Amino acid sequence: MATGTLRLCHVALICSDLPASEDFYGRVLGLKVVWRPDADNVYLSNGQDNLALHRGDASAGGALDHIGFAVDSADEVDLWHRRLMDAQAVITAPPRTHRDGSRSLYCRDPGGVLVQVIYLPAI
Repeated sequence: MATGTLRLCHVALICSDLPASEDFYGRVLGLKVVWRPDADNVYLSNGQDNLALHRGDASAGGALDHIGFAVDSADEVDLWHRRLMDAQAVITAPPRTHRDGSRSLYCRDPGGVLVQVIYLPAI
């Protein structure tokens, strides 16, 4: 049985404050709403990656380490750092270059989900 390469289709998050989470991923990170089936669910995309936000008790959900958004250059990580600081996002790890040449930062979304912005030179 032949199989193809898998790619991440989407990430779904349970959000205790859906409007704040939609604002963070929309206004701050630049994703666009592509579908809002009802008041408790919103789907966003950057044209390639997809994120589903579902209203609920985030403390009752399963474990999630972080979600990552890739950028095209190491300098863009620093630009995102400034944008996130301007948006008063909680920065948990400022930009740093790793030994493989990648560069990343981490912040928290309004629901506490760890969000990574990363440049991967191998991609």
